[in-house]
Amino acid sequence: MQCAEFVPAMLGGELEEIDAVTRQRIDAMMTVVEDEVPYVTENFRGRMLDRGAFDRQLVEAARTAGADCRFASHVRMARSDGTVVLADGTELRGRVLIGADGPRSPVGRALGRVNAEIVETRQISVPLLRPHRATDIFLSARIPGGYGWMFPRGDIANVGLGVAPRYRNRLKPLLERLHENLAGEGRVGRGSLASTGGAIPVGGMLDPAGRLGDVPVLLAGDAAGLANPVTGAGISPAVVSGTLAGEAASAWLDGDGAAIDDYADELESVFGASIRRALSRRRAVMQCHEDGHAPGRQALRAGWIAWPEYWTDAGDPTDAKTSLESVQ
Repeated sequence: MQCAEFVPAMLGGELEEIDAVTRQRIDAMMTVVEDEVPYVTENFRGRMLDRGAFDRQLVEAARTAGADCRFASHVRMARSDGTVVLADGTELRGRVLIGADGPRSPVGRALGRVNAEIVETRQISVPLLRPHRATDIFLSARIPGGYGWMFPRGDIANVGLGVAPRYRNRLKPLLERLHENLAGEGRVGRGSLASTGGAIPVGGMLDPAGRLGDVPVLLAGDAAGLANPVTGAGISPAVVSGTLAGEAASAWLDGDGAAIDDYADELESVFGASIRRALSRRRAVMQCHEDGHAPGRQALRAGWIAWPEYWTDAGDPTDAKTSLESVQ
């Protein structure tokens, strides 16, 4: 499980049984820039999931619908003719191939669609010592390319952060510092119950449709670069795009020759504008680091969804910089 387990409230409309895998409801978002007083975004509603139970639920729904679900069957590669080769040498070939295989998708690689920009993450689960109904976000120039978080789920909290790959050596000490600060405030326990980590694609949406030989190929979720480049949120776009990919594959098999191209158009209409905005905001903040400076407080605000500057053309984070040495 490589996930912070938060989904927006709107996902409840996509899945009938989501209540059964909800750990707790979220009502607001609290954003801390450097060491400032938290900025509270009211009515930021969502759910904290039990991601393991959530995935099992999806598997059972697929089986009920007639899917042949195979596990411990790692995909080694997809060939140029559309054949999928498993780690044990087994070869599979379908009439349509859907690559829903994550940020380093072998199916996407076969198509030449590669997530070139990623964020490396690390997360621990810790005891939550007092109830909390908000997702906490920590923005700092010390966390280049990402942010820190504390997401409550009942009596446990997920505490983590992500950074651009060139700064991955900061992950462990930054996470230890964030955990210690939260524990010192009496919000979480000092012990760790579990740890995880992984890659999040943050370079924007890839072309999600193509062919390998005569086999139509659709990419969905992280494989299509649908995670938000600023927040890293990927569960909701994975569910939505996976549904659309399945419908497109079914339509194509039923004789709709335009279904594959229509899938790409649909993803663009649903996700294109928001992903492009997020990518622009992310790259503007990262440019500060590339220029040898660190983004200042105003830059960090303009690059995060809680502030109006993020949603306007005036939200250019490059106008506020501080010396990199002053924040290390």
